[in-house]
Amino acid sequence: MEILFACIGTTAAIIGIKTDFLNDKVSNWSWRVIMTANIGLLVSLSVSLYTESKMIKGKQMYLFKIPAALLAGSLVFFLNPMVQRADITRFCLISLSGHLLVSFSAYIQSASIQGFWQFNKTLFIRFLTSVLYSAVLYIGLAAAMSATKFLFNFDIGSHAYAILWVCITGLFNTIFFLSGVPEDLPALNEDFSYPKGLKVFTQYVLIPLATVYVMILLAYEAKILVEWNLPKGLVSNIILGYAVFGILSLLLVFPIREQAENGWIKTYARSFYFLMLPLIALLFLAAGTRVFRYGITELRYFLILLAFWLLLITIYSLVSHRQNIKLIPVSLCVFALLAVYGPQSAFSVSVLSQTRILTGIFQKNNAFEHGKMVRLKKINKKDGIRAAQTLRYIVEHYDYQILQHYLSQDLNLIADSLANTREMAKVDRFSSQYDLRIKKTEWLQNHLGLGEFSTYADVDDSDQQPANETYLIKDSQTGLLHVTGYDFILEESTTDERGKTNMAGPINFEKSYKGNGLLFIRLNNDSAVFNIKGLVSNLLKDPVELNSHKETNAHSRSTYQYNLPSVLLSISQDTKNFRIIYKINSIRFNGDQNKRVKDITYTNGVFLIKAR
Repeated sequence: MEILFACIGTTAAIIGIKTDFLNDKVSNWSWRVIMTANIGLLVSLSVSLYTESKMIKGKQMYLFKIPAALLAGSLVFFLNPMVQRADITRFCLISLSGHLLVSFSAYIQSASIQGFWQFNKTLFIRFLTSVLYSAVLYIGLAAAMSATKFLFNFDIGSHAYAILWVCITGLFNTIFFLSGVPEDLPALNEDFSYPKGLKVFTQYVLIPLATVYVMILLAYEAKILVEWNLPKGLVSNIILGYAVFGILSLLLVFPIREQAENGWIKTYARSFYFLMLPLIALLFLAAGTRVFRYGITELRYFLILLAFWLLLITIYSLVSHRQNIKLIPVSLCVFALLAVYGPQSAFSVSVLSQTRILTGIFQKNNAFEHGKMVRLKKINKKDGIRAAQTLRYIVEHYDYQILQHYLSQDLNLIADSLANTREMAKVDRFSSQYDLRIKKTEWLQNHLGLGEFSTYADVDDSDQQPANETYLIKDSQTGLLHVTGYDFILEESTTDERGKTNMAGPINFEKSYKGNGLLFIRLNNDSAVFNIKGLVSNLLKDPVELNSHKETNAHSRSTYQYNLPSVLLSISQDTKNFRIIYKINSIRFNGDQNKRVKDITYTNGVFLIKAR
């Protein structure tokens, strides 16, 4: 049954590849079948391991396997990532739960921790081996296909390599891995062998890495206490990194912890979990700060959930004398499943939090009548940005049908109208769902009077900075360039901030462009610096009337274009032996809505050089 799911998923992937995933309906069902097949394989494998551990065989075994397979297969009707981005997260959570279930399904009621550890060690090594074999097989066959095409001019088709990769990873890799799953589970309980390499890897790689993490975190926690500042969002990732390295290192050396020469393991374990306590408090503080300011999103929900899980594992490890490492995958599996569906799930809690924030802003600004949101007549910038961000987050993650209760318009009719616009007819089918989602967001923001705030960052951006705008400054004068009185003219352009150019001729010319908007020039032994960023900043501050227009692409990103006279786009520098004029044709840069320059992305122009 596991191989059947592998065949179904592989077939769906091949169908998607053959249609280039351009047919919306075929692509949608291909992804849904692939996701369901992955979950079905994991659930079936878990049930197989459970029935084998209980010595259940024959027809009785299928009384367990068939209902489990049908339950997993039914998810194909519930997971629809083309419509709701949240279903991608749901799939990842269910798949994670399935992998964890495989790790302990054969030992649900067994008291043997030794067998549990040996079983998972065998699976881990088998997985690495199957990945290596699959990679070598793919490279070898792909090279053979290329040789056949080259030598015999044989047309293998544009999809051949992708289909080969899918077949090897979906079928060969799966079958090879399954063939290495231990059959004699009771024998593992008496297996006390231990790879020496694991101890070396843990003692000299994982534990030093965990130590580096904890030193950084403790120093940062001391800094917070001294300066009394709220923690930065990135600190959560560092704490989770320390927890992963630490727990993984303890799991890898678990079987040899009682040996006399390995007394350091118990010392390290206790110190690790003691140090986790202040770090978990910091994790709660970092997550709570963002939740208090911006509400709960899926990512913040998972962060809080992981913080509670780490607290549970830490308290158990410090209090319990009987260390049962099965608690780690079992508890994490339960936590992941609780986050998938139901009122306590990440998605329900996130929707509730974000819709409360959105409707609260409309109530505050007198635009909430009879339980419905109406067009805002007046709103301050802070509330407007917050409402636009929240609205975008809800539509992108859950589709805008979730807001039907708060709107008088029929959103199904609006969606049909948006899907049949001329703009959508020009969009390639691969990105049609994505562009339709953007259209829905734009329609809602404009309908509710939030269009002017649409370019600000998402609610998951804790710093709440406005999104970058793209600016282009061009020379408004076209035609020939008069260069009377100069000895050399040299064209210049750069798109790489780290770019460096050397040219040899009558004079040795060297150019390097730095990320802070400075262009460094060296002519023989003379050097000059051109401050491009400074020039642009001064131009945007100049009160002279600028000829400009704004263009907006399909992804709501704006480009402002300014056409200026040549005299404003020239910089001159004198060195000991040369006079240099940099005459700029165009400059492209990123900035915020207040026209503050962030970074120069492209320049194009010429150098006029005269020997003195």
